[in-house]
Amino acid sequence: EVQLVESGGGVVQAGGSLKLSCATSGFTFDDYSVCWFRQAPGKEREGISCVRGSTIGTYYLKSVRGRFTISSDNAEKTVYLQMTSLKPEDTAVYYCSATPSWKLGYLLIPQNTNMDYWGKGTLVTVSS
Repeated sequence: EVQLVESGGGVVQAGGSLKLSCATSGFTFDDYSVCWFRQAPGKEREGISCVRGSTIGTYYLKSVRGRFTISSDNAEKTVYLQMTSLKPEDTAVYYCSATPSWKLGYLLIPQNTNMDYWGKGTLVTVSS
């Protein structure tokens, strides 16, 4: 059974940092793409970035480029999202998702419709 468990969310002041973790299980880590998404209140879910095993995707959501960094630990089967210089508009529920690697291809661009598994999400609130 595929499981994705996010952690690390919380309340932070604008300009602060948080590191989210996604602990994965139930699949071969190198054979799946794992992505971070977020959904702000009243808005559509948007893809942030993805990894495939130790391969880090180069795509980042435009609004977070230069501030967020995705990484992975193959031994721990965990994917991280380091978030810095946080802004109030980063307030959202952050989701970890996974799908067989062939569904995203080598470009690793996160797409809602191609993701098969989702975590329950972790809330990030950035206060001004």
